[in-house]
Amino acid sequence: MVQVFVTGGTFDKEYNYLTGELYFKDTHLKEMFDRGRSEVDIDIKTLMMLDSLEMRDEDLAIIVYNVRKTPANHILITHGTDRMVETASILAEASIEGKTIVLTGAMIPYAFGTSSDGFFNLGSALAFVQVLPPGVYVVMNGRYFAWNNVRKNRQTGTFEEINPA
Repeated sequence: MVQVFVTGGTFDKEYNYLTGELYFKDTHLKEMFDRGRSEVDIDIKTLMMLDSLEMRDEDLAIIVYNVRKTPANHILITHGTDRMVETASILAEASIEGKTIVLTGAMIPYAFGTSSDGFFNLGSALAFVQVLPPGVYVVMNGRYFAWNNVRKNRQTGTFEEINPA
């Protein structure tokens, strides 16, 4: 079974056509897994619906607690891209053994339709969480990165290795 934890981020934002603002309503993950015809045993649990720039220490503690508590060994976390690497670092430092933890997100909300990278990133993350060895990873743009060798490139809007092999 894959445990999926929702924390918010651009992934789940909606667009208010009247004000032009992005906001949270509900997660799109069940719809996305259904639309993708996923046959993986998945449990989705919403922990919070926050922009990662608004996450506080208490929110990070909730994520760590739930990752520790779940009996699942494969954990996928949807997260805002701005602080995804920071959360991955906190999870790695928490020394959670025997679990494969993958964080993913989107640069463009799923609600924007075909222009969103969310659907592709979610599918990639679901595949990687099932095959990578225990550890903490960031999965974006069809690639996986070790938690301590990744950064968000704000000029290109992609994630990249800090020290390429």
